[in-house]
Amino acid sequence: MPTHYFYLFFAVIAETIGTSALNASQQFTKFWPSVFVVIAYAISFYLLALTLKYMPVGIMYALWSGFGIICIALIGWLYFGQKLDLAAVAGLGLIIAGIVLIQVFSKTAVH
Repeated sequence: MPTHYFYLFFAVIAETIGTSALNASQQFTKFWPSVFVVIAYAISFYLLALTLKYMPVGIMYALWSGFGIICIALIGWLYFGQKLDLAAVAGLGLIIAGIVLIQVFSKTAVH
């Protein structure tokens, strides 16, 4: 697997940690979760910058945000008790379909 996919994967993980910590920070009123938000997003953006050496910004951002949405929706459901109705699940399925479509059929995405 090309290195840029590892950069992108870990950027998504860092973004997911940052967004989860954002919820835990309670609007930046809790110190340590707020620190985690800043650090996690800094790591994520650094890894995204490395990914940009190999992928166009639009494709990279679509993959990063799409995977991030899926991860955060699952964490919200599993850990924060947030509900996902049928429309939300269908929308998440469409995001996954879009990611697959880009990766399998697009010549814009670098493989």
